[in-house]
This record gives sequence, structure tokens and C-alpha cells, in this order.
Amino acid sequence: MTNPFGTVPAEAILEGDATDAYFERTRTTLESAGKNPHVVAEVTADQFPTGEFEVFTGIEDVATLLEGRNVDVDALPDGQLFDGGPVMRIEGPYLEFAELETSLLGFCSQPSGFATAALEARVAGPDSLVLSFGARHVHPSIAATVERASLLAGLDGFSHVAAGEILGREAGGTMPHALMFCFGEGNQDEAWEAFDEAVPEDVPRIALTDTFWDEVSESLLAAETLGDRLDGVRIDTTSSRRGDFRHIIREVRWELDAHGYEDVDVFCSGGIGPDAIRNLRDVADGFGVGSHITSAPSVDFSLDIVEVEGEPISKRGKLSGVKQVYRTPDGGHHVALADRESPEDGDPLLEPLIRDGELVREFDLEEASERCLTDAERVGFGSTD
Repeated sequence: MTNPFGTVPAEAILEGDATDAYFERTRTTLESAGKNPHVVAEVTADQFPTGEFEVFTGIEDVATLLEGRNVDVDALPDGQLFDGGPVMRIEGPYLEFAELETSLLGFCSQPSGFATAALEARVAGPDSLVLSFGARHVHPSIAATVERASLLAGLDGFSHVAAGEILGREAGGTMPHALMFCFGEGNQDEAWEAFDEAVPEDVPRIALTDTFWDEVSESLLAAETLGDRLDGVRIDTTSSRRGDFRHIIREVRWELDAHGYEDVDVFCSGGIGPDAIRNLRDVADGFGVGSHITSAPSVDFSLDIVEVEGEPISKRGKLSGVKQVYRTPDGGHHVALADRESPEDGDPLLEPLIRDGELVREFDLEEASERCLTDAERVGFGSTD
């Protein structure tokens, strides 16, 4: 079987077959009519600023999609935050990119949603260890997309092994409840000792301590069993059993300290989102965030033609004309026509990506992450406390 899981192959995306049917019929109609106008199209989520910023990413895949075609493309840098106006501009003969719209929007919409949600978790616990645990909630074919978006937003690591191979990063994680079940109740110490003996020394010794007994009891037993080798305990208590989760974590922290295990960290996972991080960040050292990222709504990007043969045009409800967006010194996001005077001291954000079909930009995940976090601070992203 050449496609055992029924996923759309890369060739179909690059060739424009991964498209909506009406684009194919549009091509047929225009070619029959002998029309292929020179257009400018823009990708937007909102026409005007709304006061709610989101993270833009996916542009590296878009560059791969459009490279080699007779178009010029300008776009926000990877990891830039935006609030209204275009995030991308494509100029060229319409049939150069008509069928690519479906894939182009998909490359940006879902990853930008993932990254925005991950950034919410990051800013909720700026001094906490925050890891992405959400790959199990998406199709395996896009696991690397989830983990890259999480790293872009400043998360400290992720769990998916194959994604790590793609991204050139090592996946993290220690033990699931399945390991504890395999040893059985009353033998938790044997499970932790076996783990300690089997895995490489550079893997943190984080013991799962909520399987059979009270979280405090298992945490103390783990500390007694592994001693100085124990780096931390992970509390993943099922939501139906949590009650006051903050009280549970405080109690674990208190008893570990009382018994001389001040250096043992407490790590929380299971249904963790920004609100939980804010509530626990003073009593827990780290968090695993999953469904908050992977269940995030995709950014509702659309692609619209705004100029045909040099003349402004738009559908009703959209804005005609070629535009530029600016970051103002106060952290504002300003949208203006590109041929008009820019706002005072505003920095233009749409930058060249492709010229005459050639890629003119390089991509670096570390730089994109730094850009994302710097811009988040500049615009006050997530400043609710």
C-alpha cells in the first residue's frame, strides 16, 4: 500500500490537486474564455483591528507551495502577531495560484490557531516549565505541525518522537499510567526503580504519582525510593477525582518539603490550560498542555482578490486596494493602503517572501520564537492579570 492511512500526498498539494472543486471549474472557465488577469490577492482574518491578537505561522509551507510560480508574495514574518488586515499578499496572473488557495489557507489557519493557544499557555506561566502534550489529539500526519507551533510560541518542549525527528529536537516525557499498571498496585516502587535503571541518564526522573493511592503518599514513596535521583513527580489526577486541585498540589508540595525533598519538582498535567496554569504556577513547577492547544479553533483566514489589472476591487463587505499593515510604537496594529503615507513611526510588517517565483527569505524557528515572544510582550498579549 502506497498510502495506507488515506492522507493527501505531498504531490497532490504541490500540483494543486488538493483543492476545492470550484477552483478547478474556475480554471476551466477562464481558460475557455481566454482570461487570466493580473491580480493582487490578500489573505486576511479580519478587515480591521479588533483588539484581539493572534499568532501568524505556516508561512514556510506556503513558501514551498508557491516557490517556482510566476508570482510575487509578501507576508508577515513567521511568529508575528497580527490584529486585522492582510497577513499575506500575492501578485501575479490569477491562474498561477488559483487552485492553491485551499492548501495555502490550510497551511496558515490551523497552525496559527495552535500557536495562538500555545502562546496563551506560555504567557500564563512565564516562569514555569510548559510542555506540549497534545499530539495524541490530532492525526499523526500533522503532529510535527502541532509541536512546531508550540515551540514557536515559546513552549519548552513536546512529547512526540517522530515530530522531534522532523524538527531536529528531542521529544520529552517519562512514564504513563500503563507502566504503573504493568507492575501493579503495591509495586509502584518497583516501577520507578525499573524506569530509573532502564532509561538513559539524561532523561529526567519524573515519577507518576497518582495511579493507585493518594497523591501525597505516592509522591513521598517515589522520593524515598529514588532519593536524590528523583527530579520531580507528575500529578495527572482525573478531573472527576480532583476536587480542589490546587489544594492537592499544595499538599504534595508541603509534604515533600516537610520530609526534606525541597528539590523535587511538582509537574501537573491533564486538562491543563491557561487558567489552570495561572491558578497553580505559584505551587507547581511545570505543566503539560494538550487539548488547549490541539482543540484551538483555526484562524478563519480567507483569500480575496483586491486588485485586477491595477484597479481596486472587492466583494461586498471586504476592502479593496493593496494594503500594508504596521506595528506602532504603542503596540498597536494599523491597516492602511500601501500607496498612502504610513502611520508615524509605524513599522511595516508585510515583507518580501517570493520575487519572480524565487524564495527571498530564510526561516529559523529560534528567531521566529523570539519574534513571537517579543511581539507578544509589545502588544500586551494575554495581559489579564
